[in-house]
Amino acid sequence: MNAKTARMLNRICTYLFLGLLSIVIIYPLLITASSAFHVGNAAAFQLDFSGSWTLEHFKRLFDETLYLHWYSNTLVIALSVMVLQVTIVTLAGYTYSRYRFVGRKKSLVFFLIIQMVPTMAALTAFYVLAMLIGALDQYWFLTAIYIGGGIPMNTWLMKGYFDTVPREIDEAARIDGAGHLRIFASIVLPLVKPMLAVQALWAFMAPFGDYLLAKFLLRSPERLTIAVGLQSFISNPQQQKVALFAAGAILAALPICVLFFFLQKNFVSGLTSGGTKG
Repeated sequence: MNAKTARMLNRICTYLFLGLLSIVIIYPLLITASSAFHVGNAAAFQLDFSGSWTLEHFKRLFDETLYLHWYSNTLVIALSVMVLQVTIVTLAGYTYSRYRFVGRKKSLVFFLIIQMVPTMAALTAFYVLAMLIGALDQYWFLTAIYIGGGIPMNTWLMKGYFDTVPREIDEAARIDGAGHLRIFASIVLPLVKPMLAVQALWAFMAPFGDYLLAKFLLRSPERLTIAVGLQSFISNPQQQKVALFAAGAILAALPICVLFFFLQKNFVSGLTSGGTKG
């Protein structure tokens, strides 16, 4: 097999894989869109674009359900988690990358051990703790769990990314008289924007996709998150509200899409490759 044939086969396999992956991703989206815009309340999810389309299901979503409450609840939690978690993880990652202190290695190993414990194993502990401190049905407790759960592994990721920033940049800034805060905020932080963007997107998405924690800790119908609220539409086999579920799922994806397009210019690696040149 010559090089040209090998490249052709490689290209064909790549396109086949991408085509299969596109089908796996797009097919559920088409089913959701079909169920959300199709006239009538479908008894099950189906891919059917025949007949008339309507926005009636979106109107019913706001008029007949508590969806607006669920939406605002999830947005508040997601924004809080994103801001606080990214701030904590960034500071922690920079500290572990640039400074040497007592307990540094042991605490990093401890972070890995904590990350090995699945969320399912801690649900009972979270519930008991919430009962003891009166935090059931409280957003601040759920937000704190989301933030704490994302710190260990994300700190490792941020530390690894900060390690790619050459230390010569720090040394040159110190020679010019820059302090620790100035080096961090004005020099190093702009170079790690790709990882900050990824961390922000992950943190923002977590409350939208989580069901178990919110189901365990939130009780009042008007205080539920989107995931728990939408599940109530299809939890009763005798009264499936598939169209409302699909319409709510589409609207739930909008904030994530907006944030992704806002941050996508920063999803570029290798920004530090030329940091010490010139």
